[in-house]
Amino acid sequence: MEVHIQLTKLRTKLFCSCNSDYRDAEPNTHLCPICIGLPGTLPVINNKAIEFATKIALGLNCQINEVMYFFRKNYFYPDLPKGFQISQYNKAGGKAFADGGKVTIRLNSNKKDILLDRIHLEEDPARLVHKGSIRTSPYTLVDYNRSGIALIEIVTEPVLSSPAEAREFLNQLKLIVQYTGISDLSLEGSLRVDANISIKGHPRAEVKNINSFKEVESALIYEIMRQKNEIKKGKEIIQETRHWDGRVTIPLRTKEFEKDYRYFPEQDLVPIIITKKNIDEIRESLPEMPYERVSRLQHQYMLSEFDAENLILDKDIADFYENGVNSDPTFGPNEFKLYCNWLMNDIVGWLNENNSKIIDTKLKPHYIVDLILNIKKGTITTKMAKTMINDMMKGKTISKILEDKDKKRISNEFILEKYCKEAIEENPNIIKDFEKNPKAFEALIGRVMAKTKGQADPKITRKILRNLLH
Repeated sequence: MEVHIQLTKLRTKLFCSCNSDYRDAEPNTHLCPICIGLPGTLPVINNKAIEFATKIALGLNCQINEVMYFFRKNYFYPDLPKGFQISQYNKAGGKAFADGGKVTIRLNSNKKDILLDRIHLEEDPARLVHKGSIRTSPYTLVDYNRSGIALIEIVTEPVLSSPAEAREFLNQLKLIVQYTGISDLSLEGSLRVDANISIKGHPRAEVKNINSFKEVESALIYEIMRQKNEIKKGKEIIQETRHWDGRVTIPLRTKEFEKDYRYFPEQDLVPIIITKKNIDEIRESLPEMPYERVSRLQHQYMLSEFDAENLILDKDIADFYENGVNSDPTFGPNEFKLYCNWLMNDIVGWLNENNSKIIDTKLKPHYIVDLILNIKKGTITTKMAKTMINDMMKGKTISKILEDKDKKRISNEFILEKYCKEAIEENPNIIKDFEKNPKAFEALIGRVMAKTKGQADPKITRKILRNLLH
């Protein structure tokens, strides 16, 4: 896997001062003589890009090379106006930004370390725009706004053995990037994947520029099957670059070999020297990484490994959780678990249904605290609480929701006694269970609430039911 991550949190490009926020801009408006490679121009490295690359290298447990050079990767293509790409090369005396590292994945309860070969810095090529499908488009348009944007390329060892592993690797990698704060991977084109696939003993094919994790998995499933079918037919697999169009992979060009790129040092850029002091300073500024947070959440809030791992899958969700449980000093292990359950089941369920992020809603961490406390007091039942989620997401507090309900609440004891008697008559099994299990009482309250569409006053209902059952 070769994963290209744009450093979207940078304000300028990798080698010039052009604005890096090119999305939604008119084509070919964010460029200068440097990023389109006009003769006589001199690139200058963006210092912040070095800092960001160091952050992700530390987050991935890589070994950072303290002295490195940029190289020219030569090939002509419309998206590279210079005729070469400024990148890094780990041979012929060159070094990548960092070597080694790993990403740990969990699949079917089994953990596996996906080893990394290297990470390096390079410039993004321009963007090619086709009318309709790349296969049928009568022409190609070039937008150079993207040319020169800072990229981190992360290259794995050939240790991924299934499309599902590839998808989980990308999920975990995205999480680490999110925690380092170097890029917003929700932006279009901020993450692109090249997947190299081969059946053992045969040449590989490279599927280029896949833009989503789901599509990576689908492309790999298709390409593996295609190669197996070719081999069954007795055909040779060609080493080539292919394009994924959402259904099938199609040939783009014969895959270049390393010698075809004619790497040589970029003499317009000075060597980069990163001292141990630089690295240590950035390490100290680095936020807590996902794997570290899992361990802390387990110990600090007595959560299971499963709950902790689910919470950290979205940094905003994990931050929300900690803000919530720490907002009430009376909370202990039982409430920590309850809060996690409400957040990961009901709240995340609502977010998924509405295709939304928690930071885009008006929900506040203390709303869930209030929800839990009101259930404990008996002011509301769990079933009633679930009906409040939609209002909470829109910014309504529990007290406001209850106040609105009070206007419709049934508090007339004569009317409520009628509903309670009906609930007792209609649910003999619950009454029988209640004789042995007092918790069945809550189920009976739920029946009254259902009959009154949640409008029965909980306290009065409890009192009437207890009187009728004793």
